[in-house]
Amino acid sequence: MYAIVEIAGQQFKVAKDQKVYVHRLQDKEGSKVSFDNVLLVSDGEKVTLGAPAIEGAKVTAKVLEHLKGDKVIVFKKKRRKGYKKKNGHRQFLTEIQIDGIAVGGAKKKAAPKKEAAEEAAAPKKAAPKKAAAKKTAPKKATEAKATPKKAAAKKAAPKKEAAAKKAPAKKAAPKKEDKK
Repeated sequence: MYAIVEIAGQQFKVAKDQKVYVHRLQDKEGSKVSFDNVLLVSDGEKVTLGAPAIEGAKVTAKVLEHLKGDKVIVFKKKRRKGYKKKNGHRQFLTEIQIDGIAVGGAKKKAAPKKEAAEEAAAPKKAAPKKAAAKKTAPKKATEAKATPKKAAAKKAAPKKEAAAKKAPAKKAAPKKEDKK
């Protein structure tokens, strides 16, 4: 059995008795921690997906120790410019051990959805009348705005054609031939 859980802003694939290094947690060493943001649970053949998280699912873990990660060197250089920057970084980490993965049922939430659907259906009958009135008003405004643009485009088009007719095409001057 394994689960994909979000811990301190990162997603981890965890199984029972697995040790994981995560970003520093505020809990003390030796304390128990539980994570509710479980995205996926797989138990052999059965896979349960959350949308985005599975309601009632929980991963419990024990904080083993707080430590610092390996040093990472960040070196930046631009050649022929005299630019060099060297920087180091050590991430603060927490080592946890997964104690268990529990999946709870989410069937209790189905009853409130029916009530919410009935309440939502009643106001929808009154709302379309207002919405229809709002829809017609903007159409008139857009038609009024569209007509001057069309008229302006029609007026502008003949000017371009007239300008093209009036301007004579320039002919290339004949080349002078050398007499020998």
